[in-house]
Amino acid sequence: MDLLGKARAHVDSGALFTELARLVAYPTVSDALEGRAAVQAYLDEVLTPALTGLGCEVTQHANPDPAGGPFLVGVRTEGEDLPTLLCYGHADVVGEAGQWRDGLDPWTLTADGDRWYGRGTADNKGQHLINLTALRLVLAERGKLGFNLKFLFETGEEIGSTGLTEFAAQEKDLLSADVLIASDGPRLDAATPTLFLGARGGIRITLDADLRPDAAHSGNWGGILRNPATTLAAAIASLVDGHGRVQVPELLPPELPDSVRAALADVVVDADEGWGDQNLTPAERLYGWNTLEVLALGAGDPARPVNAIPGRARAVLQLRYVAGTDVDGVAPAIRKHLAAQGFPMVDVQADATFLASRTPVGDPWVTWAREALGKVTDKPVALLPNFGGGLPNHVFTDVLGLATLWLPHSYPGCLQHAPDEHLLAPVAREGLVLATALFAALSSAPPIPRR
Repeated sequence: MDLLGKARAHVDSGALFTELARLVAYPTVSDALEGRAAVQAYLDEVLTPALTGLGCEVTQHANPDPAGGPFLVGVRTEGEDLPTLLCYGHADVVGEAGQWRDGLDPWTLTADGDRWYGRGTADNKGQHLINLTALRLVLAERGKLGFNLKFLFETGEEIGSTGLTEFAAQEKDLLSADVLIASDGPRLDAATPTLFLGARGGIRITLDADLRPDAAHSGNWGGILRNPATTLAAAIASLVDGHGRVQVPELLPPELPDSVRAALADVVVDADEGWGDQNLTPAERLYGWNTLEVLALGAGDPARPVNAIPGRARAVLQLRYVAGTDVDGVAPAIRKHLAAQGFPMVDVQADATFLASRTPVGDPWVTWAREALGKVTDKPVALLPNFGGGLPNHVFTDVLGLATLWLPHSYPGCLQHAPDEHLLAPVAREGLVLATALFAALSSAPPIPRR
């Protein structure tokens, strides 16, 4: 049986399911005090043996931010003249925000048809298990990898990758590599192998019209007191209109690069009719452009309205943005715009919650990966300049200076932050084949200068 046949057989035999069941059983919730012991046990009992089994020297490192959890790094060196691969995964999962359906427990892997239910199956235990398994298969087949390997695990991705940027900056030598290959996030869809090169960023924008300490009778004061809710609604509409179109040029990237437009030309995504910038395709709006979304909006009590003008109205918006956006200019641009529209009384606060970054579509590593994947699948491989969500990709591009290749092993309907999270068995099977092929091809990759 050839190498890729062994990858398929590993899933078909039930071996991958059995391994994943053990991983899911650790309740590694990073934002809960009781989850910290599970995180430590997961590092000690699961990931350290997995990395030592790959011939890695394993070290555990304290987080430079006391609010964050530890990091685990495995290093296998085969030769100074060989390419060095950095892999990444996160050991933590989200907590429980609702009830799973009958018969399902988040910490017990359960198969129902092609769906493998359990917390972390898609985000991120199933994905990093597939990559660890692929590396193990290559090593068993050849007796060597044919490249140097470094594997970084963090334990706080679900709470914003606390301390990861600082750790990478402190440990540049330890984490130095030629390319990052990692798996997180979803494919374009369940049927389409996907390679994405980065992530959009997010800026949380708080708008606050705090006009008076108390509400005022709407009959006695209506028409002479400024209504903060009306003011805020109009202020928001001046930033993004009722059809989702951003009205402030400073909140958009300077351009949609031709390389990005070309990469997305054949990518098809569903979109609500008439929503968003109609000069862009849905794929360009989702993967190549910025969007301004209202996350929360409130004044008074809608459940128990009274005949009074509220004294205060607040809203939280989010700018999902791509690389190239002037992040530092967002808050000043909004303040200037609202003042010009007659809303200087609306206070504006903006905080970047995660940063945008991406590897250029034309990077030599991207060309290599597309060719390697194309040799083992008869399906087109979707290339996304970045995916729509957030990941700490900037740590690898901006701090470590690496090309970043993300090969996701999940799909958009996996419910990764909700009850009934699951991994699709066919996607896991295909993902293991693709990851095995990509790692196997790395030993014969053409020399590519470090960035």
